[in-house]
Amino acid sequence: MSEDERTARERIVASALRLFAERGVDAVSLRDVASDADVSVALIPHHFGTREGLRDAVDAHVIAIFDALEQQPPTELTGDGAVAGFVEALLSALPQGSPIPAYVRRLLLSGTEGGRLLFRRWYELSVRLLANLEVHDIARPAVDPQMRAAFLLVNDLAMILLHEHVHDATGVDPLSPDGSARWAAEAIDAYTHGVFRKETL
Repeated sequence: MSEDERTARERIVASALRLFAERGVDAVSLRDVASDADVSVALIPHHFGTREGLRDAVDAHVIAIFDALEQQPPTELTGDGAVAGFVEALLSALPQGSPIPAYVRRLLLSGTEGGRLLFRRWYELSVRLLANLEVHDIARPAVDPQMRAAFLLVNDLAMILLHEHVHDATGVDPLSPDGSARWAAEAIDAYTHGVFRKETL
């Protein structure tokens, strides 16, 4: 593939990601994507075959970002510079205003294989992260590691899946830099020190 072809392909994927995140896959035509990417509409079937092929390429692009997070996973849940989970790590790695969080939300709720693959990948990362934290005596050993990983993952996902409701209720968007920092601070405090007083339980 020539450099021009690679550049055109990347532009198509970037445009499709943004438009799919804004409108949903079914509301975006190949002509919409071609116009946004400033390429001939014929280039899309040339590179991706069908709209489903293009969607698969966008899904693969997003999932690759999570694979990259595994190469540099959060190693602490406490201390200066700590992160509360993979969502915060993801947000810190993306430029402000990136369409990826909105696309991830649509993908996870889509019922497609891409959404299931992303969730499984995220869950597996959470399991490995917890095991690593236990090895380094940062996290207490779990009675049920699988369920603990799932519990932490669900809390992590709330930032993306429910961010509009959180924003409406609190006036703070948890996906914004300030909102992410505030969310992480409370999450780390809850994970580290707990929420309830033991004597009241």
